[in-house]
Amino acid sequence: MKFENVLEEINGFGKFQIMIIGINFLSRFALPCHFMMSNFVAAVPAHHCDFRSYDDEGIFKNLSWEEKLLVSIPVQQDGTPSSCQMFVEPQYHLLLPRSPNVTETLTVPCRNGWVYDDTVFKSTITSEWDLVCDKRDKNKAAATIFFVGVMFGAVFFGSLSDRFGRRIMLLVSYISALIFAVASAFSTTYVMFAVLRFFTGFCITGIIIVSAVLSVEWVDVKHRKLVGVTDSFSWSIWNCVFPGIAYYVTDWRWLILSVSSPLILNIITWRWMPESARWLIAKGKFEEAQIYLKKCAKMNGAEESSHFLNIETKKADQTYSYIDLIRTPKMRKIALSTGVLWFCLASSYYGISFNITGLGLSIYLTQFVYSLIELPAKGTVYYLLDKIGRRPTQMGALLCAAICLGINLIITAAGGPPLGMKHPLCMWHRQAALFLRPCGDGRRPSSSVRVATAGGPLPPSVWRRQAALFLRPCGDGRRPSEWGVDR
Repeated sequence: MKFENVLEEINGFGKFQIMIIGINFLSRFALPCHFMMSNFVAAVPAHHCDFRSYDDEGIFKNLSWEEKLLVSIPVQQDGTPSSCQMFVEPQYHLLLPRSPNVTETLTVPCRNGWVYDDTVFKSTITSEWDLVCDKRDKNKAAATIFFVGVMFGAVFFGSLSDRFGRRIMLLVSYISALIFAVASAFSTTYVMFAVLRFFTGFCITGIIIVSAVLSVEWVDVKHRKLVGVTDSFSWSIWNCVFPGIAYYVTDWRWLILSVSSPLILNIITWRWMPESARWLIAKGKFEEAQIYLKKCAKMNGAEESSHFLNIETKKADQTYSYIDLIRTPKMRKIALSTGVLWFCLASSYYGISFNITGLGLSIYLTQFVYSLIELPAKGTVYYLLDKIGRRPTQMGALLCAAICLGINLIITAAGGPPLGMKHPLCMWHRQAALFLRPCGDGRRPSSSVRVATAGGPLPPSVWRRQAALFLRPCGDGRRPSEWGVDR
């Protein structure tokens, strides 16, 4: 008798399965927080050169702060003080009502560091280690390094969960992610922070993969779509909560600690997480599998199946690898097309999500709106999957995203003045972009839900884990390519 048939006899979607999904739902709180962390931890506050070295002169001491800024820092075309340049010496003539043209005044790069505006952020890694001007690339590299860790962690934890079990590797993911995340909050140098963020991304991926596998392997076939959408909803819901936390916790060290501390709760709730009976049977551990199946039947109020000992298993000596995904023309077509699609979806999603400052609005509001718009989009997809089918839903979601993003490009081109300038056309652009960009962003998650619900069932069951581990790096490998792209 097949395992799916036994699962249906003991209720493949009862209290036991809901408990697993609930634990995994809570355990995913830290995931979007750490993935979107660079939006707040690596934010670049308004800054200008530190001109306190001019205080030795008597005249300079008697000036107000605004006057000191005027005579020390050149003004850019948009009317704001330069972030990376300062005058060689104070230009006191600028205090006169009709000051002469100063376009030829000599300027130099900041010589004594920077002064940062702490109105929005009390502290970020940017202000901590002066990751501005000629060091700005290091700021972007911090996010890139995290996603490189995610990419490698996907392969590592996926393989080990097949060898040592889902449950134990989930615990390893919890503990290791907590250790590296907390350690990164106490970093004393940029290099130390970057290394620890790499391992945080490396370990936190295990939570994504193993928890998803456990949820799917314990539910019957007809409820797998619901499980996939629920996992996707957890990302969006916790992503809505994250901006609220970041709004009140404006110190980057405390922010990391705040969003990482719930991992302690995950470690506590792990004791109620069962091992995958499907994995135990595949490994020949029938007695242990029967224990969990009996627990499932008891909690679901079903009678113990008489077929526990007669479950069909795969041949123990038959193994599968990534090569099997491209061995036949049909599988090769599926693997390559879904891999490219995952990469494109992830690129558009994170390309938008990591540019929340581009609208010139509150980054907290923008982050919240971007996350909130995902909820109705994913709910719509869940409804349409059975109503019109998977392929039309996928096509419609991608088309909607492309149209919204295309209109946004047109609006941006028509916006004229920079976002920082007070211009009626520019203000209209902001409002329209605030609506359209999240719409495009919201359709992207709906597309990813479609790929997840259809991309998983496309390969044969014995190859689905390899397919999942192939698609995960395709999606998480897009961030390194964005290193050189300005936000």
